[in-house]
Amino acid sequence: MNRKTAEVKLREMTLADVDRVLEIEQASFTTPWSRKAFINEVTENKLAYYTVAELEGEIVGFAGVWLIVDEGHITNIAVDGSYRGRQIGKKILQKIIEELRHRRILRVTLEVRASNSTAINLYRSFGFIILGRRPGYYTDNGEDALIMWKDITRKI
Repeated sequence: MNRKTAEVKLREMTLADVDRVLEIEQASFTTPWSRKAFINEVTENKLAYYTVAELEGEIVGFAGVWLIVDEGHITNIAVDGSYRGRQIGKKILQKIIEELRHRRILRVTLEVRASNSTAINLYRSFGFIILGRRPGYYTDNGEDALIMWKDITRKI
């Protein structure tokens, strides 16, 4: 089986995954989270759920969400640059939404750079809508964040 046809497997993130997740995070974002932050998410934060995507045993993407009462807040989602364009981000987002539904979460939200049309289009394809803007949200360049929401009690 080659990498183009290999099946992506999704599973809950563990402490052993942190170093690879951190590599993807650092390559994907101009203001990446620290190793300590990811360790805390996996070991201490009782409100956090993180998933990783594996392809032939290698982690190629991940996402995290905080579960706050009946809402989910997606903290980060990223796919290794060499694996983008293969629907892996879509599979990761599907997994997060399935997990939220399983936990009886009603709504999910996230912030996304206003210029990140690829991510915005992905979120829109899942039924997320833009309901606000955070001016100057990103500290690296002062870019605005769009606030997107989805009611996950309804299928798209």
